[in-house]
Amino acid sequence: MPYWQLFYHIVWSTKNREPLLTPEAEPIIYGFLRNKALGLEANVYALNGYLDHAHLVASIPPKIAISKFVGQIKAVASVKYNQSQSGAAPFYWQEEFGVFSFDRKRLPYVVAYVENQKIHHENNNLIPILERDIMDDMLRESTVSYSVMDETWWQEMLGMETKPDSSGVNHNAAIYRRRVKGEGA
Repeated sequence: MPYWQLFYHIVWSTKNREPLLTPEAEPIIYGFLRNKALGLEANVYALNGYLDHAHLVASIPPKIAISKFVGQIKAVASVKYNQSQSGAAPFYWQEEFGVFSFDRKRLPYVVAYVENQKIHHENNNLIPILERDIMDDMLRESTVSYSVMDETWWQEMLGMETKPDSSGVNHNAAIYRRRVKGEGA
């Protein structure tokens, strides 16, 4: 089995942004979403939302495409809900979704954001990019240029592997500096 560490924040809306995720429907829908995600071997870290959209923080195995994963969890949730809730208004999702990748270091922050969705919406204290579920050319971000020789980036990456020893020296960082300066390993 390959090693993987893939973290995603996925957001999608109900069809036409109708307020279908009522207090009665929400736990049922979220149960179906969570169960299907787990059945696809994803790790679910957070699942929450507001009346017209849902947020999911998960690790999805690389053997399944993100779009296939999202399509399957949404389909199962709406179909099972509609079959089990006779007499309730039909439940449908929009086709689009937003997905954002992030690193392990940011996982607690993204989880906290999703877990506090209702509070964020009630207080209008939102992070706009994390609420997007469709691409709008007006909102497209500019490309950021990164340099692999950026010391801060290297320090962060190396710090994920090792911690400084008792003398405060991070040996991986020291090896990197010697290599960059052409001093060998």
